[in-house]
Amino acid sequence: MINHSNENTLMDDANSPEINTKLMGKVSSDFLKVADHLKESSYQIRKREFSKYPVFVVSEKEVELGAMLFQPSDFKTVYYYRASYFEHFLEAGMIGEESRELFIENYKDADEYCCLFVIDGEFAGFIYLPYPIDSNE
Repeated sequence: MINHSNENTLMDDANSPEINTKLMGKVSSDFLKVADHLKESSYQIRKREFSKYPVFVVSEKEVELGAMLFQPSDFKTVYYYRASYFEHFLEAGMIGEESRELFIENYKDADEYCCLFVIDGEFAGFIYLPYPIDSNE
């Protein structure tokens, strides 16, 4: 699924300049529609101690990775959103054991950033997007 032969470069995809700006715009605008719900889901995953590292799978087509949160018809989004976490990616072999420390080291603050695993056309990789700042805070 990842276009790299070396798993250790997996995190190099995270918000790298090579990510198509059109794709980033598409992901970002879609993300804004569900950001509050994803932030709450992230909080619940961490509070219930499933994982310290929530990952949300974002895909144009349905995939069997994580638990379904939203379908495009729920919030008029382009993508399906599924809840998962780092350890599930390890168990599924999508992140190799030798990349464990690299992933944890690069994981951004889950209260401020959403970790998305985006599957869109030829692209499959991690993207971190900041949650919108609530003007009521």
